[in-house]
Amino acid sequence: MRVRWMIIMLVWALLPATAQNVQELQKQQKVLQKQLQETKEMLKQTKKDETATENKLNLLNEDINTRKELIVNIQDEITALDGEMTLLTQERDSLQVKLEEAKADYAKLIRETHYADMQQSPLLFLFSAKNFQQLIRRVQYMRQFAQYRKEQVNLILSLQAEIDDQNMQLAERKQTQSDALQLQEHEQEILTADQRKHESMLKELKKKEKDLIAKQKKQQKKVDELNKQIDELIAKQVKNSKLTKEQQLIAGGFEANKGRLPWPIEKGFISGHFGKHQHPIHANVTINNKGIYLQTVSGAKARAVYEGEVTWCAQMNGSYAVIIQHGNYRSVYSQLKSICVKQGDKVQAKQVIGEIMTNTSEDNKTELYFQIYKDRTIVNPSEWLAK
Repeated sequence: MRVRWMIIMLVWALLPATAQNVQELQKQQKVLQKQLQETKEMLKQTKKDETATENKLNLLNEDINTRKELIVNIQDEITALDGEMTLLTQERDSLQVKLEEAKADYAKLIRETHYADMQQSPLLFLFSAKNFQQLIRRVQYMRQFAQYRKEQVNLILSLQAEIDDQNMQLAERKQTQSDALQLQEHEQEILTADQRKHESMLKELKKKEKDLIAKQKKQQKKVDELNKQIDELIAKQVKNSKLTKEQQLIAGGFEANKGRLPWPIEKGFISGHFGKHQHPIHANVTINNKGIYLQTVSGAKARAVYEGEVTWCAQMNGSYAVIIQHGNYRSVYSQLKSICVKQGDKVQAKQVIGEIMTNTSEDNKTELYFQIYKDRTIVNPSEWLAK
C-alpha cells in the first residue's frame, strides 16, 4: 500500500512538468509557424515569374530549415504527449485500485457491524441497551458510524470523479496527439515538395554560376567600400568624443542587455551572417561580412535596438545609413530607402528610424545591413540580439 502511494505521488509530481513541456512546445510551434508565414510573404513579393534567383533560393532554404525545425518540434510534442498519457493512465489505474479497495472496505464495514440491526430498528437498537451508559455509547456509536459512512461515500464519489477527470484528460491528449500527427504529415509533404523545388532551382542557378559570381564580387566591392566609410566615420567619432556620465550609464545598460536587444526589424530572419564563411551557393566564393543582413518584407521599417543619439545619417551608395551612439557602443543601419531621424536626435529602443530599401534588381529583396561597434572594434551583432 505504501509503495503504491509513493508511485501515485511521483506521478502527480511529474504530470505538471510534462504538461508544461507540451505547452512550451506548442508555444514554439506558433513562433515557427509565424516565421514560415513571414517567409511565404517574402516569397510572394519576389518577381512573379518562375525564373530561379539567389533571393528565391535563399528564401526557400530559410523556409526548409524552419519547416525542419517545426517537424522536430512536432515530433517532440508527440513524444511528450506519449509520456503524459502514460502518466495519466498510471494515475487512473492507481485511483481505480484505490476505489475498489474503498468499496470493499465499505462493504466489509457494513457486514461486520450492527448496521443491519440499526437499519431494521434504530429505536430497538438503542433501547435494548442494558443500562444508561450503554445507551449513551450506542447513540455516540450511531453518530460516529453515520459520519464515517458519509466520509466513505464521499471518498468513493471523489475517487470516481477523479477517474472520470483522468479519462477526460486522456481523451483530450489522444485528440491532441492525433492532430499533431496529422500536422507532422502535412508539414513533411510540404518539406519534400520544397526540397525538390530547391534542388531544381539550385541546378538552374549553377548554369549561370559564372555570371552570378561576377555579380557577387561586384556587390562585395560595394559593401567593402561602405564598410571602409563606416569605419572611418566611427574612428573619427571615437577620437573626438568623451563620454558623459549619462553616456556611461547608457553604455552600461547596452552592455548589460547583450543577447537581449530587440531586433532592428519587426519580422524577418538573418540572411547573411557575420564574419568569413563560404557562399551558400557558390563553393569557391568566400564572404566576409562586417555585420549581418536581415531580410524582411517590403515596406518594413528599421528600428533602433537601444536608446541613444543619432550621430550621423546620410546617403551612401544609393541608400541611406544611420549611426546611433549608445555610450562607447554604436549601432549602424544601412540600405535604407528613407530616414525619419536627423543628427542629434535622441531615440528610444524600437523607435523607427527609417524604411528599408527594396532592391528591384535583386528580385525585390528587402534587406537591412546591421552592425555594432564597441569603440572602434566591430562585434558580431547576432550575439547581441535576442534569440
